Amino acid sequence: ARRFWLMKCEPAAYTIDDLARDGLASWEWVRNYQARNFMRDGMQEGDGVLFYHSSCAVPGIAGIAEVASGPYPDESQFDKKSHYFDPKATREQPRWVSVDVRATREIDFIPLTELRTMPELEGMELLRKGSRLSVSPVTAAEWKAILKRAKAA
Repeated sequence: ARRFWLMKCEPAAYTIDDLARDGLASWEWVRNYQARNFMRDGMQEGDGVLFYHSSCAVPGIAGIAEVASGPYPDESQFDKKSHYFDPKATREQPRWVSVDVRATREIDFIPLTELRTMPELEGMELLRKGSRLSVSPVTAAEWKAILKRAKAA
């Protein structure tokens, strides 16, 4: 069964337009164990992704993408010059994973302020008080509600 996810990225670093241009991108630098576990244990090729622009003037869902690979070791954990280097990670025992992501659909931007007003999303992880996860699961009902809103726009 196909699963659905919300993946946050700061537009200053990478946008949905960058992903559409590149075709495929490695989703790297996740350094939260819960987000990592979702990627490592839950994600499969073909899963749906809500590409979310975060830490910006107007955060929100910027596009639709899909998981394009299974999980594999995030190379930045082995790079001593990287801000994301992890001295405890080894090739034999990597601690952090990446997945490939592919843009699948352009949509009109849906701001966070609007997501908060949609009753179908009241239980969504993104909208939970104090939630800071960069990768979180999305239910099939939440996915449908957002796609319906995207089509109506």
